[in-house]
Amino acid sequence: MQNELFLQGRKEDFMNGNNKIRSGALYIRVSTDKQEELSPDAQKRLLVDYAKNNHIVVSEEHIYMENGISGRKAKKRPEFMRMISNAKNKEHPFDVILVWKYSRFARNQEESIVYKSLLRKQCDVDVISISEPLMDGPFGSLIERIIEWMDEYYSIRLAGEVRRGMMEKALRGGYQSKPPLGYKMENKIPVIMEEQANIVRKIFHDYLEGRDETSIARDLNDCGYKTSRGNAFDNRGVQYILENPFYIGKVRWNYVEKHGNRKSSSVYDVIIADGVHDAIISFEEFKRVQERRQKEYKPLRRRSTSTTKHWLTGVLKCGYCGSSLVYVSPKPRKGGSSSPFFQCHAYSSGKHSGSCAIIEKKVIPVILSSLKEFIQSELPYFAIKTSSKDSNASKIKHLENEYKKLEIRAHRAKMAYLDGIDTKEEYLENKRWNARMKQELEEKIKELSMPKIEFKQATNTMKKRVEEVYEVISSDVDNEKKGSSLRSVVAAIVFHRDTEIFEFEYFLSV
Repeated sequence: MQNELFLQGRKEDFMNGNNKIRSGALYIRVSTDKQEELSPDAQKRLLVDYAKNNHIVVSEEHIYMENGISGRKAKKRPEFMRMISNAKNKEHPFDVILVWKYSRFARNQEESIVYKSLLRKQCDVDVISISEPLMDGPFGSLIERIIEWMDEYYSIRLAGEVRRGMMEKALRGGYQSKPPLGYKMENKIPVIMEEQANIVRKIFHDYLEGRDETSIARDLNDCGYKTSRGNAFDNRGVQYILENPFYIGKVRWNYVEKHGNRKSSSVYDVIIADGVHDAIISFEEFKRVQERRQKEYKPLRRRSTSTTKHWLTGVLKCGYCGSSLVYVSPKPRKGGSSSPFFQCHAYSSGKHSGSCAIIEKKVIPVILSSLKEFIQSELPYFAIKTSSKDSNASKIKHLENEYKKLEIRAHRAKMAYLDGIDTKEEYLENKRWNARMKQELEEKIKELSMPKIEFKQATNTMKKRVEEVYEVISSDVDNEKKGSSLRSVVAAIVFHRDTEIFEFEYFLSV
């Protein structure tokens, strides 16, 4: 209140003078890196003094302060965005924004130019750095751009130094973060926690026994086990443990190396080095797990066998539309019984007219007969569907993440419009751009997901694997083991109802 009264007094002192009085806002930011910069209180004191000496009236409601926040991205600075929103208000609450240095306003030159232009052209608001005075005219604008470029260069260089430091630490077997389940840090070295280590051993053992990640996660939760963060297990958490070389005494660090300009794609790479911690899992056991994971056919979004009613679910496909055939076990009728059967779920929901139903007792003998014929043949040629979706999994995942970002961006643009930050024209332009980008991503994902068919000759190794699968599915093992075994060699079994033909699509490593 004292500050407001003093400023009000200054305003009254100049009401009858020739000096122009302006209303102002203060933007104060201290970033996260260990650079030498003034504290928020020191910045505020200097900015208030500048305002007093330059006939600028600042009210407390227009002092925007952020502590420990990077200046690279404006969207991640809530006070900055609130200030921009207020500046666009029709009431024009302030004429000028005061900052200690231009680097406090933004460290991204592109965003700095965008927001300064918006403030000047649409809001008639200037941005002034009290420690970097600029002359009027083109030369002053040039100096301002040079300052912005140097600020961004410093920020990029600082990020690069941090990344290189982390890389060097990883190459020496250093630890970048909290150790995974089964370990705790003592004197900066991970040591084994036996109680948690037994959970890890159980996960590896169960997986090598033929169980899938979902089934293992469900069993761990039934036993009351928790993750290192105290949460329930899920299939992704189990998958992370099975693929983590930390458990054989290695240190893995995923890093991003950017090439070219800021708009180029990021290149992801992995550093694996020897750690100084003890292993929980033997190298041989870890290797066997990775071998099983590599040879199994796992399309994206396919349900795990432990969640299906029948081991053919997800493998048996409709010859009309390619959808999965759902296992149906009807209730017994009066005076008789109804046999379980498979039916296309798309047909059941009315998406096409051709029924693709087939009873279970007819399907299984055909599958066993086809696999046996394959085993007994003299290395025939056959068609193998190479799943582009799996071979391009990393690219598709990257595109899907970009698609999710667009959805988030669309939501933020809508909220910015509803909150009065953006005009209707800005919102509509963002909406059109977003729709165009989403369509391009959808087309790229579809192109990368298209399957490829090629003809190859069977090998003795293939025949051996098919024989192993035949022995499993013809035995009395449970649904989960049969399904996992079949999926290791068969991508899909397409049933053509009109011709009563089963088309086998194999997935075999060659």
